[in-house]
Amino acid sequence: MSILDFIILILIVSWLGGFSLRVGGGLIHLLLVVAVIVFIVRLLS
Repeated sequence: MSILDFIILILIVSWLGGFSLRVGGGLIHLLLVVAVIVFIVRLLS
């Protein structure tokens, strides 16, 4: 597992934790968007 995969995993877990606890509001969703963008860029390159 590369460091980028690890960062994506942490962002998604943080998003899921924040979503279930209703903490952070828009910031949690922003983390998910960043994780998805990084994942797509990694797939394309």
